[in-house]
Amino acid sequence: MDFWSRLLAHTPLSSASSRKDFAKDPARRLHRFEKEYSQLLHTWRHSSNLAHDDEAAEQIEIRLQELTSLLSDESRRPLPHPCISFAAAKQVYIPVAKIATSSYNEWIIKEAVLFFATLIESEEEAFVENDNFSGSLTNLLVRITGANSIRLSAEIEARIVELAFNITTKIRLNPEILPAWFKSHHHGPHDAKHVDDHDKFTGKTQKQDFPLFYLLMDYIHHEGKVGDFARTGLLYIIEAASSSVLLEQWIVESDLSTLMATGLGALYSQLSRKLVIDHPSNEVPPCLALSDYEHPKSNYEIVSSCSPEFLSHVDTFLSHLLFWQDVLNHCKSVEVKSTLLEHFQVIFLQQLLYPSLLESSDVDGGSSVAVLTYLRRILESVDHPDMINLILHYLLALPDVVSPAPADSGDIVSAARKRKSLDLATMMASKSEEAADPLLFNLVDLIRACLRSQNHQTVHVTLQLVSTILKRHHRYAVTTLLDTEGVLDESHHRTAGAQAQEIDYLMALAGTIGGDDIFNELYENLLRDTLGRVENHPCSTPLITPKTSTNNHQLPAVPDSLPSAPRSVRSHTLRPEDPLLNIMLDRLETFFTNPVETNLCLTEAVIDLAVCGYMHLEGWFLRSPQSYHFDEDDEEDEELPLPDPSLDPESQEYAEYVQMQQLKECRRRPKWNQSSLPRLLKVLQLLCDQVEAYREQVPRFDDLLQQRREAFQIADHAPPIPTPSRARTPSSQAPTVAGTPSIEKGMFDEARNPSRERPSGLEVFAQRILSELGTPSRSGSPRGRKETRRVASERVVPMNDATLLRTPIPNRSFSPTSVASAPAPISWDNRGDILNSQAKAFQAIDQSILARRIGIPEVKPPVDPITLSYDRKPATVSADSAEGGEDASDDAEGEGEGGGEDALLAPSEDGETDAGTVVEEKTVSVSHVLTNVVLLQSFLFEMASVVQVRAGLFDEVRYT
Repeated sequence: MDFWSRLLAHTPLSSASSRKDFAKDPARRLHRFEKEYSQLLHTWRHSSNLAHDDEAAEQIEIRLQELTSLLSDESRRPLPHPCISFAAAKQVYIPVAKIATSSYNEWIIKEAVLFFATLIESEEEAFVENDNFSGSLTNLLVRITGANSIRLSAEIEARIVELAFNITTKIRLNPEILPAWFKSHHHGPHDAKHVDDHDKFTGKTQKQDFPLFYLLMDYIHHEGKVGDFARTGLLYIIEAASSSVLLEQWIVESDLSTLMATGLGALYSQLSRKLVIDHPSNEVPPCLALSDYEHPKSNYEIVSSCSPEFLSHVDTFLSHLLFWQDVLNHCKSVEVKSTLLEHFQVIFLQQLLYPSLLESSDVDGGSSVAVLTYLRRILESVDHPDMINLILHYLLALPDVVSPAPADSGDIVSAARKRKSLDLATMMASKSEEAADPLLFNLVDLIRACLRSQNHQTVHVTLQLVSTILKRHHRYAVTTLLDTEGVLDESHHRTAGAQAQEIDYLMALAGTIGGDDIFNELYENLLRDTLGRVENHPCSTPLITPKTSTNNHQLPAVPDSLPSAPRSVRSHTLRPEDPLLNIMLDRLETFFTNPVETNLCLTEAVIDLAVCGYMHLEGWFLRSPQSYHFDEDDEEDEELPLPDPSLDPESQEYAEYVQMQQLKECRRRPKWNQSSLPRLLKVLQLLCDQVEAYREQVPRFDDLLQQRREAFQIADHAPPIPTPSRARTPSSQAPTVAGTPSIEKGMFDEARNPSRERPSGLEVFAQRILSELGTPSRSGSPRGRKETRRVASERVVPMNDATLLRTPIPNRSFSPTSVASAPAPISWDNRGDILNSQAKAFQAIDQSILARRIGIPEVKPPVDPITLSYDRKPATVSADSAEGGEDASDDAEGEGEGGGEDALLAPSEDGETDAGTVVEEKTVSVSHVLTNVVLLQSFLFEMASVVQVRAGLFDEVRYT
């Protein structure tokens, strides 16, 4: 029937071809547009209530779709564009906005938003500059997003915010269209009397001046595309304030700063007040899985740090904090920036952040853990110098620097900011509660108190906070967190001989821990990592940047706009009595019984103290040059030939002689006195002595330690380093200190970053490692450990300066006696069964050893030998007496082995020993100790790399 009707009406049979021809004809396209618009108005006017008239609402939705489709199609075609011109001339957008606002229909609202977006995208007829167009659109957006509107879907909200963002983009590109959207209504003194103080403070009287601004403000806290559009659009408006004095004044007087500060405070208040640091069960780092780590308990009040809800809240809070930073970066108005910073300090810092730090405690379930973690995340996320200065200046109670008051220029923007500051002060003074003052208890007091806490999680997060301040904001820590003193000249630098001696000492300490891996590769990787770490420190830029004054280049300065910012860092060193350093060293003394997380953060903080280029290492990290003493009769020193007496002291030859003499003096190695060592090196020596004690009293200690290294390598998804053969001839040469064996780099990367993501099922994998690696791997000689311990002790505590730390690291070798007494070969028939039974037996033994509970062994502190002088040359020790000394030391060690292992074992369940005395010593498993031993060796290598890198990068070594 349709075919015959088309034929009689002389219409084309193909509808597709007719539509194409219809769209190409501007006149026919305009005719159809007018027809659709007329039907839209007819349906709207004949409907009493669109909210209850579904048929009329559906027809209006279809008509709006057709109008938008025609406009969109025409904008892509060549001129002329009669439909767009008709929409501008007849102001079609006015009834469209009225229809959408009165419909309370989600689909009609959606089509109306698309209709306005199409007109703006057409970039014709100057719609965005038209006052009627801007009035209709802003009225539509305010009505459909207001409190009395219907609930819109996320898709429609995204389209609305995107439409507002497109308008701000055009304002940014063409500031001349700003008056169409922003109309400032100045309120005179008479009008101000009738305005409530609270309404005046919150800016409720100015929303009608710039509705688009407040529309975007309502969505800046949203996540996803909606929040991104809202925040970016608001940044464009703030950036446009630099070209409009009226807009700049309006922003200062508006409640932008109040809403942003209160919004940030609201997001901070949503964060949990009690927190425990945890890892997902399938993502526990290997260094924690292979220790005594236990998942902390969480409940409805105490939240876990790996909870998805908690992570979502933290991300939302930090995103809004970064929006603050973006606003300050885009804002070119000094007055607007000052107003924002003032509200940030008064509303957020003084009213929320500092009180939460002051009221925190590690007794009530982790409030200290929570607030210190939030503060660390804030300091890690924010880079703007003014925000950092406000936060740390207030929390560290730095003295205020009063800047000279500028002359009164009569600027209306400055006057507006002063009125806003007065309103803020009045509003804060009206509160009955008195704000706490950091002068009584500041962040330094909190950090020191938390580092002494018995809660290891509190210590853990506090050390992380300390590392963040040292790495990113070191200049704030120089006079507050640290007890430092200035260094004025280069006499505080160490000599070349002392430099080599210090590195050899640290490498020797690492060598006493032993290992079958090749450590050269590890140390090379550590040197590269340390070099990048030192170069990336914020204090290193002026030290390593070449002076290019000939090209008129200047070093980048810190762009602080606040007068209270601390000055640039100068050369300084850490006093040995520094409270923070000594608290950290107290924790370091219990290294093997500390939680692994604590040790990771502890060693990280020590390294962070040492990487600053202005922080001298002498006195606290290394020996002080004032404590150097040399042997005058050192046989290894060759006297330089005296110069010719007739040589002129002013001649070049005499100057070269003096320089060679100075170079020879700086290459001499000072006497190694235990009393001259800083406490850090003494503690490290003590820890290495404790490793020796563990080696004596824990069966198969070296084999289990090597298995632990291999376990880390397997967990790092890297093939294990081939273990060199243990069977060596007695004449085989051992590597020297320069070729100190190395652990694979990935293991120490994991040790430095416990939060690194790991594959699922890691705990199960760790248990499998403990079972599979329990293979019968025995030392070739029963006396191998004793020989290693004896030679290592000789290297670390030398008896003379000439042979200091030059003894090569020994390797265990087969004893000829044990080879001679070896049993006869076993027949091949039952060899496999015997090996399997031995493997199971050794596996069970290893498991029992790993599960054993041990404490910190008692190690006698080293005592410097008493030198008696009778005005004669001291006698040299003969080879026979040296061998006798070794035998005596062996006998002494044998006597200590009898009760040493029992002394390390934990007491019985009733807490008493055989003698009936109560023992309160903390004990951990042997497995836990092994992991910490690996971390200690990593730390020693890292310390040596820091000393070596700094010497080459900052010219810290004296040669003359």
